[in-house]
Amino acid sequence: MALQAESKKSCCDSVTDYFTSAKFFIYLGHALSTWGDRMWHFAVAVFLVELYGNSLLLTAVYGLVVAGSVLLLGAIIGDWVDKSARLKVAQTSLIVQNSAVILCGILLMVVFLCKVQLVSLFNGWLLTLCYILVISIANIANLASTATAITIQRDWIVVVAGEDRSRLADMNATVRRIDQLTNILAPLAVGQIITFTSPMAGCGFIAGWNLCSMCLEYFLLWKVYQMTPALAIKTSQKEDEQELKQLNVQKDVEAVQKPSESSELMSGVAEASSVEKKNGCCYNITQPFRTLRDGWVAYYNQPIFFAGMSLAFLYMTVLGFDCITTGFAYTQGLNGSILSLLMGASAITGILGTMAFTWFRKRCGLVRTGFISGVAQISCLALCVVSVFLPGSPLDLTVSPFQDITSHFMGDSSLPEANPTTENSLITQTHSFINGSTSASEIEEMKPQVVSYLSVSFLFAGVIAARVGLWSFDLTVTQLIQENVIESERGVINGVQNSMNYLLDLLHFIMVILAPNPEAFGLLVIISVSFVVMGHMMYFRYAYKTLRSRLFLCFSSDPKNEIDNPSPPESDKV
Repeated sequence: MALQAESKKSCCDSVTDYFTSAKFFIYLGHALSTWGDRMWHFAVAVFLVELYGNSLLLTAVYGLVVAGSVLLLGAIIGDWVDKSARLKVAQTSLIVQNSAVILCGILLMVVFLCKVQLVSLFNGWLLTLCYILVISIANIANLASTATAITIQRDWIVVVAGEDRSRLADMNATVRRIDQLTNILAPLAVGQIITFTSPMAGCGFIAGWNLCSMCLEYFLLWKVYQMTPALAIKTSQKEDEQELKQLNVQKDVEAVQKPSESSELMSGVAEASSVEKKNGCCYNITQPFRTLRDGWVAYYNQPIFFAGMSLAFLYMTVLGFDCITTGFAYTQGLNGSILSLLMGASAITGILGTMAFTWFRKRCGLVRTGFISGVAQISCLALCVVSVFLPGSPLDLTVSPFQDITSHFMGDSSLPEANPTTENSLITQTHSFINGSTSASEIEEMKPQVVSYLSVSFLFAGVIAARVGLWSFDLTVTQLIQENVIESERGVINGVQNSMNYLLDLLHFIMVILAPNPEAFGLLVIISVSFVVMGHMMYFRYAYKTLRSRLFLCFSSDPKNEIDNPSPPESDKV
């Protein structure tokens, strides 16, 4: 009995210790933050479409502004994270992000409530100004969210984990699992609110959520900071203290120097200060550009450069559950219910990928885990390439991929135009369905007719299965950056990495804009898989330089030495 009571007590103590640990507080804060982010990212696209008359123009402008801002300012944000105190960065980015979302939500509520009046004022220019403000404030919120992600996921987690790399891997995997769950549940929750109430109610709910979440997250950040003394010390601060000591020694030496020598030194200092005053204005103006240049140069000189580039190349793909792939799926006859089930399946495989990462890392080492994940992802994506040539595929090489875009800019009138009678009848049928006078069988007839579902089945089977390798590889590169980048450069390197990710993401949207017709989607699939293969080839180059022939010894007799002490890769770039 005494042993049972002692075991129960130890179990309760361990549970209590976990729920009061800094690690759990980071998980809870990250869950609150990502839940609010996912709700907002989903809802803002819906709101912009609703406001602009069911057009994707504002949504496209918003996406372009967000991607361009992170691309240009990623290194500068990272440099600010490096040079500022950890708690100050986390609290400032948290307050700016949530305040911007709250302000944007209030502004959207005003626009929804007074849209008719805003249209009539100043020939609609006031409404246009509101659109610009909404997109600008939402962009500020996204930039602040980027700063929060860099400082918490790339810096605080490393410090809390300490020297224990296994603990760091477990924390990274748990954070990704939280991301996967919130990616599904948060849009589902806010979507129900918008559907069964109104967009204005959805704006109010998101604004209220961010207000409450901001207060709780602020407290959690302060708690983690108090529980982890190492967070109060940064490498840059240590270097500053050493420099101050050296300066004090120099002052003592100067005090015993001859008057002539001291006067010469004073004159030299005066000349230097005058030069700084002359160049001070130009120096301050060009500081952001130098920071941007230095950040990209530092990223290029990192030993994990090819590993980071390999991750960025995976963003150049249409094989994900974004608006492009779901839109193509709808043209192939898949309804919203099936798409939601497929998204749920992708979230499950993503969670399995985080589990696979921790398992393979313990047995094969971190570098080999990335190599195995890449092979798994490419093998699964082979199904997507096969789907291009299966029955039901819309691939038609006789149709130019650039037909739609060239006809739009060249004003080609030879393209088939929409039949007004058919369009009017479709509108009439839609209205009658809303009024309840159209049967379900008639609605089914209005959906796109597909000869075979074999092609789209293979496509989504490959996309869903590849998520295991994708998320395992993402975690591998994330931890490689955490372990191999010095503390004083963590922010700027991760900022440049985010910029690279957004750059390749922008290129994939441009690719779709140039070839938007479904007949060309098969070509986009092949191009996407090609970029994924090129990305993993870059990682193979990094992995082979790190482990050489040991890369292929997946289950070595002593993996710990290869996990914790990999041979340094060569720093030459091609």
